[in-house]
Amino acid sequence: MVEIDDELAHLIRRVRLVAFDFDGVFTDNAVYVSEDGIESVRCSRSDGLGLRELRRLGIETIIISTETNPVVTTRSRKLKIACVQGCEDKRVTLDEVMRQHDLTLDQVAFVGNDINDLCCLDVVGLPIVVRDAHPDVIPVARYRTRTLGGYGAVREVCDMIRTVLDDPNR
Repeated sequence: MVEIDDELAHLIRRVRLVAFDFDGVFTDNAVYVSEDGIESVRCSRSDGLGLRELRRLGIETIIISTETNPVVTTRSRKLKIACVQGCEDKRVTLDEVMRQHDLTLDQVAFVGNDINDLCCLDVVGLPIVVRDAHPDVIPVARYRTRTLGGYGAVREVCDMIRTVLDDPNR
């Protein structure tokens, strides 16, 4: 069980949007390429139940990825999560999503794993990185998952948020 201190619980209670990177967060950051150039990735099935719980709680979710890959589209559709791909600047995309939902940065959690996520991790109210994140992003995180990317890190984040929001005593 994840230990949630009072400060972290306070940050979680403010969250209305969780934005996720895809590669290295939903996946284990590996890619399988067949001889005909088709890419496949490994994801955790448990993430879907966690995302469903966030929807139940009224928390918006989105994948923001610099990559443009059909596998991201396919997975986001399966999980029923919004997805923006091919972002040159994730911060610009995040700002657009926040405007659409009338949110401020302190109401946003961002889950990332690498240096191209710093532009978002540096500004959101709840910056989160996966256990095997690049060393350069670990210092900016308020929370680092116990689980590796692609092995249920998304579910861990969802469960942590659910635990706080479902407990009126937190």
